[in-house]
Amino acid sequence: MADQLAPHFTGTYGHPLVRTPHLDALAERGSRFDAAYCHSPLCAPARFSMLAGQPVSKIGAFDNASEFPATTPTLMHYLALTGYRTVLSGKMHFVGPDQLHGFEERLTTDIYPADFAWTPDWDNADERIGKWYHNMDVLQDAGTAVTTYQLDYDEEVGAAARRKLLDLARDPDDRPFFLCASFIHPHDPYVATAEHWDRYDHDDIDMPDVWEIDSLDPHTLRIRHGIEADTVGYTDEQVRNARHGYYANVSYVDDWIGRIVKTLEETGQLDNTVIIMTSDHGDMLGDRGAWFKMSFHERSARVPLVIAGPDVKQSTVPNACSHLDLLPTLLDIATDGADWPDLAAPIDGRSLWPAATGSADPVDETTGEYLAEMTSHPMFMIRRGAYKYIHCDTDPPQLYNLEVDPLERTNLANDPDHGEMAAAFAAEVAERWDSDAIRERVLASQKSRRVLHAAREAGPLIPWDYLPPNDVANSYVRNHQDWAEAGPRMRFPRWTPEGDQ
Repeated sequence: MADQLAPHFTGTYGHPLVRTPHLDALAERGSRFDAAYCHSPLCAPARFSMLAGQPVSKIGAFDNASEFPATTPTLMHYLALTGYRTVLSGKMHFVGPDQLHGFEERLTTDIYPADFAWTPDWDNADERIGKWYHNMDVLQDAGTAVTTYQLDYDEEVGAAARRKLLDLARDPDDRPFFLCASFIHPHDPYVATAEHWDRYDHDDIDMPDVWEIDSLDPHTLRIRHGIEADTVGYTDEQVRNARHGYYANVSYVDDWIGRIVKTLEETGQLDNTVIIMTSDHGDMLGDRGAWFKMSFHERSARVPLVIAGPDVKQSTVPNACSHLDLLPTLLDIATDGADWPDLAAPIDGRSLWPAATGSADPVDETTGEYLAEMTSHPMFMIRRGAYKYIHCDTDPPQLYNLEVDPLERTNLANDPDHGEMAAAFAAEVAERWDSDAIRERVLASQKSRRVLHAAREAGPLIPWDYLPPNDVANSYVRNHQDWAEAGPRMRFPRWTPEGDQ
């Protein structure tokens, strides 16, 4: 998993400048899904809905400070029931005291806090929260550095994931494994190493399309205000710097994809492993005059999705799908066509494994929900075939034909030729979602969390942040171990007098 990676900014999905040779290689021997979406375009809700296979309104995963309930069964619980060991290296942004959610092992801490500090306030939705809202500082600071906290983190994530693959190869426990290596890049700040920055000529960096401010939809205007794009603003050179840094960090993540794939090859597991690459959401990167995520426009809500491995057919899949489909897809892979474990609750997705293995997918639709900052009411999205419909009670509806208008410049909601379609979408939204009831649940949750956070700050800090165990007493070579046995046991391939095994 990458963080905040829009497929539009990868060579795999056709960007003429961004170099992603390792992701390209996966797509060249696997299936590339060309209309994959996050269910909710924000870090924690996107991840929670992915792992639960359920919409955020069902599991209460409203925003980046919503607790992911420990009572919600996840993909990892179901994989454990099929005999898999499950391992997490990197970011998952779990909020609350449960920092595993079914993972048998977690190799790193998280990069973001696990408490309720980042709770939005829909009662005062127009007030900017300066402490943790994005702002234009990240454009002003874009450039190069020897290291950053994000580089520190991803180096740990990648090294731990690679070490775990080596340990799995040396471990006599022969259970199949599920490993999630979850990186923070290319998430802002747009600061990269000189090595990756220098892979691109600064003057070649493409700029976002120009938009007239008065043509923007109300939610995009709210985002621009919330991130101070309309007040602090930015220059063309800052935009070019930010996009340059983003492209460099896309290449950085791609390098880690290459290292992980190489490790699977070195341990003899590449031909026995299904690799899935995706992101939690995208980044507007200046499109529509907006940055980051938090909207259902393409560069915010679309994600890369590439599946490669045994039985996967080389193909591009045009059908709309989403993170909600990953749980059933992985259960299909894990059970190899046998019965799934009993599900605790209905899931909303479909398996993409038939599409990845060469069968036609009869479904070409998905949905999305956004219940976090920069709005005061729920936002809903339906993508079906070529069309995308976006609804929010406070805003005019939006309807786009993405085949002819991929930049979503022409809102067809009030076009007479699309009146019947727009009315049908509006009726479907009203039938599918109770917006008022969802809003009341969000408001109640926000109020509770603000009280709980204030109480936690009033006393001694009792953190929920994950502390990975470190069994140093049994690491490397210790006195209670046989030194002569430890070397051969930890060597891979295993050495014997007859040669490597």
